[in-house]
Amino acid sequence: MSVVIRNAQRAVAVRRAPLRRAVGALRAALGAARFDVALVCAGNGTMRRLNAAYRRRDEPTDVLSFPFHQVAAGELPRPRFRDDYNLGDIFLGVEYIGEHCRRTGEDFDSVLAVTAAHGLCHLLGYQHNTKSEWQQMYQKEKEILEELSRATGANLRPLTADLF
Repeated sequence: MSVVIRNAQRAVAVRRAPLRRAVGALRAALGAARFDVALVCAGNGTMRRLNAAYRRRDEPTDVLSFPFHQVAAGELPRPRFRDDYNLGDIFLGVEYIGEHCRRTGEDFDSVLAVTAAHGLCHLLGYQHNTKSEWQQMYQKEKEILEELSRATGANLRPLTADLF
């Protein structure tokens, strides 16, 4: 199925092809290749508004996920109709991520792929509100990022590596 990417900001240049390839590989690693997913690359203003509206945090953030299905961590949705083969939408705060990369010297495309992996895990029910949830999500992120790293030669670490 498809990976749809919309660049809704102008602050940071986004290379869509590497992001599309990374998200395709990550979906396959999650066993969700037959599901569509949409990514919106957003600036700090949009991310701040969404974060305030949905998480009550009036600040920009790196990623927000909006699942199409409600599933338990690690479960794949079981759509009844063809149009329901959709994981949901991931908003990537590319301006926020770009600022982070400028401060740390990290590669923007790599951090974008890691952030997308984090968003995909949220679409599949993973959370990190407690230590046990974090451990489960961390292991899944680590697993799929290792698979992507093998395919690309990168050395990608989970976004939540230092959360607890």
